[in-house]
Amino acid sequence: MRTYLDFEKPIADLEGRLDEMKRLAETNKVDVSEAVETLEKSIDRLRHELFRNLTRWQRVQLSRHPDRPYTLDYIERMCDQFIELHGDRTVRDDPAMVGGFAEIEGQTIMIIGQQKGRNTKQRQHRNFGMPNPEGYRKALRLMKMAEKFNKPIVTLIDTPGAFPGLEAEERGQGEAIARNLKEMFLLKVPVICIVIGEGASGGALGIAIGDRVLMLENTWYSVISPENCSTILWRSWNYKEQAAEAMKLTATDMTSFKLVDGIVDEPVGGAHYDHAAMANILKRTILDNLAELNTLTPEERIDQRIDKFCAMGVVVE
Repeated sequence: MRTYLDFEKPIADLEGRLDEMKRLAETNKVDVSEAVETLEKSIDRLRHELFRNLTRWQRVQLSRHPDRPYTLDYIERMCDQFIELHGDRTVRDDPAMVGGFAEIEGQTIMIIGQQKGRNTKQRQHRNFGMPNPEGYRKALRLMKMAEKFNKPIVTLIDTPGAFPGLEAEERGQGEAIARNLKEMFLLKVPVICIVIGEGASGGALGIAIGDRVLMLENTWYSVISPENCSTILWRSWNYKEQAAEAMKLTATDMTSFKLVDGIVDEPVGGAHYDHAAMANILKRTILDNLAELNTLTPEERIDQRIDKFCAMGVVVE
């Protein structure tokens, strides 16, 4: 059963009428094909109109949609083969960070990403997609392995932030993320980073230093979530919509600020509306960008990567 967000209620109402019409037609053996076609066209028009004028907060809501595809969903649909690799060789395996060698149309890549859960048990197991230090150390270990075997790296970013618990800080959360930032700048293989859902704070940035940093159309990328920003500024979560507007955290905003390199279009209705179509779009995007990056030497890629990130931001003296 499809889950609808608040602003999708008009679509939900029409689709409910459509389902009821089909049930009645089947029960009473009545031909209502023309009425069904008319209603389907109305739903399609409404969906296009609604998703053409989304607010920033609505895009944040879409990035968290419970039916939205996660890292392992994309891996399952994009990759012909996938061998998951575990552990950071220091503490343990972090289920919030997944990765391994994959094959896409005959090309071997290292794919790494944060993984959320679908139900309560999975969410607890995956820690709501919030990695501990060992998750970032595992990610770096896999990146170094990819570099050793000269295989490109793709990271899929979807996290509300790195885990902020006491035990994570004790094991060096800040150091683990900082080391990833440094090491990713110097990787000799192509690196493509894609925000597929939430891109919050250092938890996202810890696997987001790449030659190409892309965002799906209905995602966000910022130092803090709108709710937490609202809590700090207004001491209440009730101003999260205003916070989202002020923060300018959508893919369009990030592209205009030159903080990301491009936007990956989603099917009308969002990535959750058609997992197969979204996975196919993402696969083509990865392959097209890899084809471009493979024309550069490792030295050129590293120089361009460093120059791109050093050019970000504005300094006023």
